[in-house]
Amino acid sequence: MSLENTQHYYGRVLQGSADLRTDACCTLEPPPPAIRSALARIHPEVSARYYGCGLVVPERVAGARILDLGCGSGRDVFLLSQLVGASGSVLGIDATAEQLAVAREHRDWHRDAFGYAASNVDFVAGDIARLDELDLEPGSFDVIVSNCVINLVADKAAVFAAAHRLLKEGGELYFSDVYADRRLPPAWRDDPVLHGECLAGALYWGDFLTGARAAGFVDPRLVTDRPLTVGDAEVAAKVAGTRFFSATYRLFKLAALDMACEDHGQAVRYRGAPGSVEPFHLDKHHAFEPGRIMPVCGNTFRMVAETRFAPDFDLFGDFTRHFGIFSGCGTDLPFGGPAAGPSSTACC
Repeated sequence: MSLENTQHYYGRVLQGSADLRTDACCTLEPPPPAIRSALARIHPEVSARYYGCGLVVPERVAGARILDLGCGSGRDVFLLSQLVGASGSVLGIDATAEQLAVAREHRDWHRDAFGYAASNVDFVAGDIARLDELDLEPGSFDVIVSNCVINLVADKAAVFAAAHRLLKEGGELYFSDVYADRRLPPAWRDDPVLHGECLAGALYWGDFLTGARAAGFVDPRLVTDRPLTVGDAEVAAKVAGTRFFSATYRLFKLAALDMACEDHGQAVRYRGAPGSVEPFHLDKHHAFEPGRIMPVCGNTFRMVAETRFAPDFDLFGDFTRHFGIFSGCGTDLPFGGPAAGPSSTACC
């Protein structure tokens, strides 16, 4: 598995999303109406070269400074450009010259389409596994996103470590990628199609959790997931017996998080927008309905109290007492269960 193969596959083999042989690098879930409207304002040539596997649209990013790892032709950058507004900024990094050329060619087009006096996006050529070689200030980003790219990198630990270093305290790595239910044969990495289709480098979910925690992201939270299908018969035969998933995780940079969900008798109440009944989905197991007080573990309490979400919540309790651990914090395969629903009885 090499950077050269990634550059060749995404720069020369693929000319558009129709050339993909699996749905691993495709986003299937329908976006909310506001996001759909924002996507409609992106130049068709940029959208045609989109190869993401999820919807990396973190909430409450107005005015934020965002870094996109593996930005490709810039679709997510231009989407986030609209969400952060003129006072925010989005920096995209990619190693494929052909993709970056498309992104840069349409930078001013999007500035005019969004009505900005100056563009709030920029693009840098670079290897996301070697972010330390780029002139990026530590602790300078509010949010880092990535969409189906980390699987293409051999040194995933370097990506997570650099992301943690570049985030502000309370910042978030919000990314979608491809995961496997087991460790994959090393020989797969030499197959250019399996690699380019985001399968050979899929993260075994157990190793991902270990690596994320080692980088300082103590409590990774699964937001959404879906099983992947491999429609190409030749590719399907090569990977037979392995289950793949597309999943979105959010990883907070919070120094005081516990390794498990500890009960301190705390609760939060999501305020929501005036008149809105839409819940805020922190992750797959926490859907906060406006106005409802919900018991939460200490980690969840910090994830809303010590991040950009704090203005949206009323907070009850502190860390002066400890009542043990919340039940339900298991170690089984996390994918495939029902999505978060209203709850008022437990954190997990």
